[in-house]
Amino acid sequence: MKKIEHINLIVCTDDYLLEINRKHLNHDYYTDIITFDLSVNKKLISGDLFISYDRVLENAIKFQTSPKRELRRVVAHGLLHLFGFKDKLAKDKEIMTIMENKALELWKEV
Repeated sequence: MKKIEHINLIVCTDDYLLEINRKHLNHDYYTDIITFDLSVNKKLISGDLFISYDRVLENAIKFQTSPKRELRRVVAHGLLHLFGFKDKLAKDKEIMTIMENKALELWKEV
């Protein structure tokens, strides 16, 4: 079982995340999150989650949810990537969405 060691959440603009997407992934499009796995131990995960707050706000409107819930979904998505989940194939994306929803159910107000 993997455990979280250290996670950095970097909230930024669409333009900033687009530059990261271009520079590191050779993708020329906006995205809500880019996850960098910095883990050195297979049992402990560490990483940087770069999140576009512009995308979070737009997606909250698009999916008729609150910005807070959408931000939580994006954080869960990044963490799931660090735990090894993929989302490129349709079947993987379906599993990722199920896992995101489970994570949101567990996320309690503080």
